[in-house]
Order: sequence, then C-alpha cells, then structure tokens
Amino acid sequence: MVVLAALTACAGPFQYYDGTGIHDATAAEVAGGWENVEGTRVVLRKDGSALLEKLDGQDFDFEDGWRLSGTGTWQLSDDDGGQVVRLALTARTEVESRSPATVTDTSTSESPSTYTWFFYVDRDQHDELKLFFFYGDPDIGNTYVMTRETGS
Repeated sequence: MVVLAALTACAGPFQYYDGTGIHDATAAEVAGGWENVEGTRVVLRKDGSALLEKLDGQDFDFEDGWRLSGTGTWQLSDDDGGQVVRLALTARTEVESRSPATVTDTSTSESPSTYTWFFYVDRDQHDELKLFFFYGDPDIGNTYVMTRETGS
C-alpha cells in the first residue's frame, strides 16, 4: 500500500496528458506566424521549414532558463489523442537567458544546439487554433501557449 501511494504521488493531472481531441486542423491552417506574451515568435512555413525566436524549453527544460533562436523544420501529426506539431530546431543562431535577459555566446553555452518541441493543437472559444506545450513540473500543468501572430 505504501509503495502504491509513493508511485502515484508523482502522477499529477497533466503527467499523462492524452491530448486535446482535435483532429481537423490542416497543415495549411497551422502554417504562419505564432507568438506568446513572453516575446517568443515562431514562423511555420508551408514548405515545412521553421524560424524560431526566443523559444523556451518544454517540461523540466524550461527551468534551465535558456531561450533558443534559429531555424528548423515542423510537421503536423495526428494520433488517437489529437494533433501535435513537432518542431525541431536544426540550426541554432542565438541563445538568450530568460532571467536576466542577456544574449549568450552560442559556442560556450550549455543550452542544446538542437532541440525538439511537441506542441498540442487546440482551438479557443472562437474556434481559432492555438498551440501549447507543458513547462516546468508536469504535476503543476503550466502551459506555454502560442497564438496566431497579430496580423497573420
């Protein structure tokens, strides 16, 4: 009984997230500019390439405080739980620290030179797409939300 309690104590509500249930988004609808309130900007181009500016790490990587910029690729996939955008940074051009906001020399940084994010695809109350991933401790369920860039 004690072992079972210890094993389930770490299983918060978002640790085993099953997805949004969204299955109707198209790659053309996902393509375009995305932003969040922290100054992050991501451009998902129709050809599958991507431009990333100041994108934080997901899950526990967020706590490392780095923000990556560069180029990469993206792909929309669908499984039983819903659609996911896989975004892969393949060429890092800049690293910034979230606090204090200073640019780091990429040749000596401990941040990753490549990285992959998995954004869940969801819709808001107006049926507009939004992309998100969880950051920090998965038991808490903090979401890093990207919305359509203003003017896109």
